[in-house]
Amino acid sequence: MSTTPAPVAHRTVSIDGLEIFYREAGPPDAPVVLLPHGYPSSSFHYRGFMAALGDRWRLIAPDYPGFGYSAQPSRSEFDYTFAGYADVLDAVLAKLGVDRFALYLFDYGSQVGLQLAMRRPDRIAALVIQNGDAYEHTLGPKYDLLRRYWADPSDELRSQLEEAVTERGLREEVLGEVPAHIAERISPDLWQLAWTRMRDPENRAIMVDLFAQIEDSVARFPAYQAYLREHRPPTLIVWGPHDGYMPAEAAHAYLADLPDAELHVLPDAGHWLIETHLGDLVRLTRDFLARVHY
Repeated sequence: MSTTPAPVAHRTVSIDGLEIFYREAGPPDAPVVLLPHGYPSSSFHYRGFMAALGDRWRLIAPDYPGFGYSAQPSRSEFDYTFAGYADVLDAVLAKLGVDRFALYLFDYGSQVGLQLAMRRPDRIAALVIQNGDAYEHTLGPKYDLLRRYWADPSDELRSQLEEAVTERGLREEVLGEVPAHIAERISPDLWQLAWTRMRDPENRAIMVDLFAQIEDSVARFPAYQAYLREHRPPTLIVWGPHDGYMPAEAAHAYLADLPDAELHVLPDAGHWLIETHLGDLVRLTRDFLARVHY
């Protein structure tokens, strides 16, 4: 294990005329780990994780259209759905010559990643699941407003969702439910960098539309579960239970379909444990991936 952080490169690739930004670390011939990001973040979220694992693995973290440093086509020109983002990841992998990889599932990235995995299950060498949900019965209380909006997509409820896509809303989203002494480990760059994109009214509209898209993902949960049950890729689950969207029950639910998965719940961690408990996450992931041969 190297104690020197690996350099992280910052690159772009053109996908159907769209400039997609991505971060990459590690030797070009090393086993690949694909890192789809969540909301309201970007590939920036994985910067420390990539530097810590880049001595032995090739880590690739693209920004979705409308996030980070990637292009933002109009809503009439791009399919701003989780399936649309899976298409982009598929194309990025093809451009980079990647055919088999371990997949990190976190937040929105779990919905994008699982749709990608189901297209060609043979490509998936392993899963690392970190606060990414796939079981409706374990959805936490922060889903209540979303559920109400899905049932009644009124202007009033949409206005409430729009409050989440403000500088204050993004800050509250990132800091979440962790204790204050844990929250102070979370870089304000996470929400401030997101806010630089979301100041744009078109971008905010895209983000609220994505809240509505979560309903489609929840409807796909049984299909995600069937994929896991049938293919049973080697899986590491690392979870922060202080999460209003995905409590500890959401982590344990995976064991119904992945009984051989390795599960670790970090007691004082929350949704953004990659910020607050990076050392624990790196140690567990390094040990797990070292046992995966691909």
